[in-house]
Amino acid sequence: GRYANRINKGRIVIDGDSVQLPTNNFGHCLHGGPQGWQYQVYEGKQLNDTTLTMTMYSPDGDQNFPGAVTATVTYTLSGDNALDIKYDATTDKKTVINMTNHSYFNLDGEDSGSVEGQHLQIFADNFAENDAGCLPTGRIVSLDSEEGAPFDFREPTEIGKRLHEENIHLKNGSGYDHNYLLKKQPDGLCARAYSRSSGILLECRTSEPGMQLYTGNFLSTSNIVGKGGKSYADRAGFCMETKH
Repeated sequence: GRYANRINKGRIVIDGDSVQLPTNNFGHCLHGGPQGWQYQVYEGKQLNDTTLTMTMYSPDGDQNFPGAVTATVTYTLSGDNALDIKYDATTDKKTVINMTNHSYFNLDGEDSGSVEGQHLQIFADNFAENDAGCLPTGRIVSLDSEEGAPFDFREPTEIGKRLHEENIHLKNGSGYDHNYLLKKQPDGLCARAYSRSSGILLECRTSEPGMQLYTGNFLSTSNIVGKGGKSYADRAGFCMETKH
């Protein structure tokens, strides 16, 4: 938050008024700016043995976004190993908001290398085109088209099977970094991931209309150090960011 993913040149228009946001990613505003909500301290409250709420207050003008916002994320762990994440936000002024979870997953475990051999299934027929700066153009690409074929995960497919093909969309994202337009499923199921090595199956459900698949294309340049002092290389994890 406040706004996950990129805002073109950091400019938004609300009721005809242009607002300039800080630019922290090649001239664009990424994930709410250099002091986005992922860098803030939240007030935690444990409601019961399985539920935790995290609340933060973002004042009017925070990172130049209009409106004071109170945001709450509620985490609930169920008995069948499901983690439910619920987002709530209220504001006193018209603003933009796009909250998501950006966890990296590697179903083979810590320091196990690339996720390219793990299988992924996404319940979507289309994705949103990005330009060379990873900004959505507004054009929707069908997975049935030749240009969209490398993005087709409608059947379980290895993440790396077509990752390195010559394709303008893969080139623009330096891999998968695209928002899929999800098909409505009765139970909200939007994606499955599976590792034959570990036997772990991960299912993702959402009430949001989109899911950004990101394959850790820039981890090697992010200077992220994990457990045991291990540095993460590109493709060491994937993200399933459900959002608008």
